[in-house]
Amino acid sequence: MKIAQISPLYESVPPKLYGGTERVVSYLTEELVEQGHEVTLFASGDSRTKAKLVSHIHDALRLNKSVSDPLAHHIVQMQDLVERAEDFDVIHFHTDYLYFPVIRLLNRPHLTTLHGRLDIPDLQYVYQKFRKEPVVSISNHQRKPLPFAAWAGTVYHGLPLSLYRKGEGNGDYVAFLGRISPEKRVDRAIEMAGKAGLKIKIAAKIDKADMEYYESSIKQLMEQPHVEFIGEIGEKDKGAFLGNAKALLFPIDWPEPFGMVVIEAMACGTPVIAWPHGSVPEILDHGKSGFIVQSMEEAVTALKNIDALDRDVVRAVFEERFSVAAMAGNYLRLYKQQIEEKATEGKILPIRSRKYGGKSNARLPKVSA
Repeated sequence: MKIAQISPLYESVPPKLYGGTERVVSYLTEELVEQGHEVTLFASGDSRTKAKLVSHIHDALRLNKSVSDPLAHHIVQMQDLVERAEDFDVIHFHTDYLYFPVIRLLNRPHLTTLHGRLDIPDLQYVYQKFRKEPVVSISNHQRKPLPFAAWAGTVYHGLPLSLYRKGEGNGDYVAFLGRISPEKRVDRAIEMAGKAGLKIKIAAKIDKADMEYYESSIKQLMEQPHVEFIGEIGEKDKGAFLGNAKALLFPIDWPEPFGMVVIEAMACGTPVIAWPHGSVPEILDHGKSGFIVQSMEEAVTALKNIDALDRDVVRAVFEERFSVAAMAGNYLRLYKQQIEEKATEGKILPIRSRKYGGKSNARLPKVSA
């Protein structure tokens, strides 16, 4: 199958540091190539991939000091796709609604994975206007603000099984990994660790938009003796950071669409303590891969009992539910579905069955509709 993957340009694929969407795009792209599909990746020029790379800008936008208007570069990327659209059996967007007006005109099988939160009021206008555009959720909870959207399925994120190895959790600390922002509640994580008598290591980035929050509400908390602020870390450092931690703290206070760091911790055999917001009840198996808590008291109790969870079981849950092979298999089913629907409409020629070929014969979980 000839597949186009359209990534945002803010981070490289994979990202050098923080970047959940681009990381998923990378894992999916490389797995599809490994399975024998012909994949073209539209991304920044500093991306690393075995697929064919199409880009007009060498460096990703977030750390590119020469860029002042990111939208301009996405418009050029859009035109790059328009000029090549007929080369693909299916086009997979990871750019939210940016391409909706254009993709209708291209008349190619396509879908868009929505990676972010959808409870922003302005989005109602967009998805009402484009309510026939096939979209994919990354958790069932993510769909709730837009029940009328043309949901093609839910596909959970997946990681390569070889990306992380199970750690022993003997680093005598708990971990917080992600962003420092009000909804991520690093303050709650610091309090939890302190009350449990444990050291906490915080590996997190601070966006410009959150700098005032950091300065006013978090910076002084970092000065406590049980807190170590590491800063933003990249892929190569995550395995040791998570694998040596007794637990990952995920005390979110917002409708998290997925929570990539949760399955990264699980891949390291590290159990997770999380509040039950957004996708958490779908992703975390309470009592097996972690604990879901609803108060600080419950969180501290869970943390004191964290050694009762078997790290081999945590890793096994990850392998069963969140492998990259499972993710790619579910997307391939959705690709075929979109191709067949277009063919039924009589708008494009059916794709020959040989194009569905691939190397993997693994049994994969069913896509949620």
